[in-house]
Amino acid sequence: MRQWRALAVLGTAQFLMVLDTSVMNVSISQLVEDFDTEVTAIQAVITLYALVMAAFMATGGRLGDILGRRRLFLVGLVVYGVGSGLTAVAPTLWMLALGWSVVEGLGAALVLPAMAALVAESYTGRDRAVAYGVIGGLAGAGIAVGPLLGGWVTTYLTWRLVFAGEVVVVIAMLCFRGAIPESPRPERRPRLDGVGAFLSAAGLGLGVLGVLQSGTWGWVQPQNPPFTVLGFAPTLFVVAAGVLVLAAFAKWERRREAHGTDPLIHLSLLHRLPLRSGLLTLVSQNLILLGLFFAIPLYLQVVQGFDAFETGLRLLPVSVTMLVASVLASRLGRVMGPRRVVRLALLTLLGAITWLLATIEPVIDDAQFAGAMALLGVGMGLLASQLGNVVQSSAGEEERSEVGGLQFTAQNLGSALGTALIGSILVGALAHAFTTQVAKNPDVSQEARQQTSVALEAGISFVPTEQVRSAAERAGLPAAEVDAVTDSYATAQLNGLKAAILAAGGITLASLLVTTHLPTGRAGRGKDPGTGAPGVPLEQA
Repeated sequence: MRQWRALAVLGTAQFLMVLDTSVMNVSISQLVEDFDTEVTAIQAVITLYALVMAAFMATGGRLGDILGRRRLFLVGLVVYGVGSGLTAVAPTLWMLALGWSVVEGLGAALVLPAMAALVAESYTGRDRAVAYGVIGGLAGAGIAVGPLLGGWVTTYLTWRLVFAGEVVVVIAMLCFRGAIPESPRPERRPRLDGVGAFLSAAGLGLGVLGVLQSGTWGWVQPQNPPFTVLGFAPTLFVVAAGVLVLAAFAKWERRREAHGTDPLIHLSLLHRLPLRSGLLTLVSQNLILLGLFFAIPLYLQVVQGFDAFETGLRLLPVSVTMLVASVLASRLGRVMGPRRVVRLALLTLLGAITWLLATIEPVIDDAQFAGAMALLGVGMGLLASQLGNVVQSSAGEEERSEVGGLQFTAQNLGSALGTALIGSILVGALAHAFTTQVAKNPDVSQEARQQTSVALEAGISFVPTEQVRSAAERAGLPAAEVDAVTDSYATAQLNGLKAAILAAGGITLASLLVTTHLPTGRAGRGKDPGTGAPGVPLEQA
């Protein structure tokens, strides 16, 4: 039993950092009200949190090699606790973004790669597979507890208490730091590649910024951008700039490797097909999950009018089944092989998304919605049970921190893109559907259509229909036209939500293409010829 004490501390860190995002997602409406802002602003804060983690995970992994993984884990916990404290007392949206998105994000970027490496160091063979199954289960538990705990606290007390509680948990974890074993000292400590760290962060930041703002700026035709480029919306140019910076990062890293200087990331790692396939699947998993967990609470809170606690209750089925599936399916991977389990998971997600699309109606059918959520959790749990072990099994002992950085970079890049992309699709589809509905509604006059067009050009947000009704009344529209515009917006809301969820389904289907090189055999025997690395080997087909 003593050997699992380290896992208890390390797993608590994983639980805590998953809890954060799920609390924020279920509290969107309350945050909009508390900070007197719009849904798109909270979307940006959530995206920034994931983006900061994605941008600095590789740096965090390399710092673990330089300073020691245990030391960095503990330093990261302190930074994370400071961020939680700032978030708990944040008086403005900017302070929320600083405390939660930036400081907590940086703390997580230090903690998570070190955690992944420490788990791999502390356990071998079948114990390591079990440990990663538990880590996946605790991630599921964070998603399970987050909506319910966050919803209850937000509705009956204040969401700030969740972050105050996180400070207490961090202090308790620091008190039990003795359970975490010291990492073996490397023969030579690598140096930090500062230029590589800057280029990777800048490239990821520009790419995600473009996707995040696409709903406001427009992809090609300018909608409401701060500037234009040759008459076009800046979105694709910003994304392209991010791609070019990442290309420069790759060239810089290859140059450092060629000269025998320590790179931020050994790009040769990505030539290992199981590792690359596992990382791409992690991006897909988190893109789908965080995209849906941004759209679904909006449906429940804004369209259905549920408070945060009622929203958390309706998200409970996905959380419970994800927790159960992620714990139980680690054995399934040993029987079927990770590739088959992951493909089964993606097909399960497709079924859940199809079912979910059928439940997006003006009046919710709680039984059907719960069934779709439960099936969604099964699919996510199956994915969570396999991918951490697949990725870490592709690494040698000296590569644990670096591969851990890649693992959590992939996860958080998927999270950032999920919130940004699905959110922008939702807002863009809402604007298009609203325009179409108003144009074809015979009860709306030409004058009202022009007023609606002006309002759309100024930007549209996902708000309750009563706000649209009030705006129409303030504009002096007759009662019949107020009803017509409000009904058009209500229909557009559902169409926007369905478009966002359908996009998640398309991404799920496309994700099957990146599973080709996942291991197919049973874990725990022999050596993985696809990696050439020790660890928990996985036989290749």
